[in-house]
Amino acid sequence: MTADQPPDVGTEAVLAADDISLGYGGVAVVHGVSLRVHSGAALGVAGESGSGKSTLAKALVGDLIPIRGSVTVHGRAWQDVRRKDPDRRRVQMIFQDPYSALNPRMTARQAVAETLHVVCGVPRRDAGQRAAGILARVGLSGAAIEARPHRLSGGQRQRVSIARALACEPDVLIADEPTSSLDVSIQAQILDLLIDLRVERGLALVLVTHDLAVIKHMTDTCLVMQDGIVVEEGPTEQILDRPQHDYTRTLVAAHHGLPGPPAEQGRSADHGLSADHGRSADHGRSAEHGLSAEHGPTGQ
Repeated sequence: MTADQPPDVGTEAVLAADDISLGYGGVAVVHGVSLRVHSGAALGVAGESGSGKSTLAKALVGDLIPIRGSVTVHGRAWQDVRRKDPDRRRVQMIFQDPYSALNPRMTARQAVAETLHVVCGVPRRDAGQRAAGILARVGLSGAAIEARPHRLSGGQRQRVSIARALACEPDVLIADEPTSSLDVSIQAQILDLLIDLRVERGLALVLVTHDLAVIKHMTDTCLVMQDGIVVEEGPTEQILDRPQHDYTRTLVAAHHGLPGPPAEQGRSADHGLSADHGRSADHGRSAEHGLSAEHGPTGQ
């Protein structure tokens, strides 16, 4: 499955930001951003550290209310959507650091089951079995689903985070640097999984990253942020092949002409024989017996 085989893109925006300014303590750090995310589409948000892209991601998922403007999900402003409202489940986040996002006392199955029960309203007696099915879809089974985070590799922990995000069947996934802490070969597997899920479920994807090769491989459109301002936006191929803004040109030049996507780099680097490989028959065995190249408390 590749990014060249996207699902049908809907005409209605499932998530929108209208001229939003964002900040902390009343001090704005993001200024005047507008965007539309349509069903089945993939939007990239690019920029260096400090550009405001992670702050934007927090607003899109409803964790940060704009100083000005509004973020809407299916036409409803986030500030009007209560915590228990079903619309709250429509947009879910995949975090940069899955280790800090997971409860160290819970196994992978328990973490997903807890989300199913508390957030999605699934009866506790059914949540465990449902959780196992979701974890299997993201490439975890056997002993791995009964392991706590410190016993899982970095790639396996990220799969648990993705499973939690999928638990309530969202319309939009927001992934904030989802592979930055992973080895290149593991990055490839996680990106391939996100592509497959997007196509399979018709999910909209917002991919927040500094890595332009990932943006090019994964998204249809993108916007480039610098110092809290969108300096360029449009179709991804156009923006990265023919950048108009000096800042975008600098980013593209720094990536040395954007070599192949991480998936290709990872496969050529280790011939696809990663212990955390989600696409081979060996994956289940390596996870089940703890044979991960990244095994250990930090996953690195």
